[in-house]
Amino acid sequence: METRARFVLIGFFVLGVIVAGFAFVYWLNYAGGFRAQTVYRVRFEDSLPGLQAGSSVLFNGIRVGEVTALQLNPKDPREVTATISVDRSTPIRADTQVGVYSQGLMGSPTIALQGGSPSSPPPASTDGQPPLLNADPQASQDVMQSARTVLRRLDELLTENAEPIRNMVANLGIFADVLAKNSGRIDSIAAGLERMLGGGGEKPQPVTYDLRAPTSFPPLAKVPEGQLAVGEPSTVISLDTRRILTYAATGEAPTFADVQWSDNLPKLFQARIVQSFENAGYGKVDRDADNPEVDHKLLIDLRTVRLSVSPQPAGEIEFGAKIVDKDGRIVQSRIFRATAPAKAVDAAAAAAALDQAFSKAVTELVEWTLGAI
Repeated sequence: METRARFVLIGFFVLGVIVAGFAFVYWLNYAGGFRAQTVYRVRFEDSLPGLQAGSSVLFNGIRVGEVTALQLNPKDPREVTATISVDRSTPIRADTQVGVYSQGLMGSPTIALQGGSPSSPPPASTDGQPPLLNADPQASQDVMQSARTVLRRLDELLTENAEPIRNMVANLGIFADVLAKNSGRIDSIAAGLERMLGGGGEKPQPVTYDLRAPTSFPPLAKVPEGQLAVGEPSTVISLDTRRILTYAATGEAPTFADVQWSDNLPKLFQARIVQSFENAGYGKVDRDADNPEVDHKLLIDLRTVRLSVSPQPAGEIEFGAKIVDKDGRIVQSRIFRATAPAKAVDAAAAAAALDQAFSKAVTELVEWTLGAI
């Protein structure tokens, strides 16, 4: 009998040690262990699915404590109060935001604390109760609940608009049938739009022609001392182009596709006139007509640059020129005209004839200008 009693005592002792060990581990993990803890109450105004005693408490994403108790308010069935125990060093303030956070769809919910102003005081306890934090009214809505709410609203929307949606689907079917029956016409329309907008593959580079500055001038008796500026010629819109223009007194004038001048005609004339003065031995010339330091300005009014196809093909150039002094007074003015025969009515012959006419007119312009200034 004594031996049996001794075994019973040993069994009770071992069982007590095991229970004490489990209690100690639980105390370390959930009751804070040896860390100094502060207890708070958190009031929620909605259900808290999945939250239970032992759930984690996070502050700015860092685990600082756990939920120790959950309590319903008998006077308000919407209200749930959670008691949490957190590390005493956690900087909880009266304006700290409280929410419920779930890690994914299957993760257990946790109470999440966030932020708070450094100047805000810590929450105070009232009536001997732990300090109270009020959660956001929407804080307890988990992901699944939000998804169910959205799906319910979507179902209501589809139910209310079932007839318009059915009609829309039927109309789409009719529209698809019409497209299938008229696919050939649609392809033709698309091809026409592509051609109109310049699509349909990469276009070949246009052939470019240029005007050459004349190089043969009579020797200057005296090189003018003053400085001359050649302004960009003024002209009508039709001449502010890179196209080679044609003219026919009777009938329709031909057009030259895929050819162009090296620049818009006003800029091209300005550049080649400046170069012509330099070729004549006068280097004090530039394009800056707005420079107040120049002594004279040469102003050009471009009037005609075209290939005339009747009665005989010929290149025609006409422009007016004015020499203005630094005080804005017109010193002299003159109209320059020049023509040159074209060997054929095509782009190459037109460019060659206009180049010859340009050389004649600009040679006269340079001699007249240098003589005037």
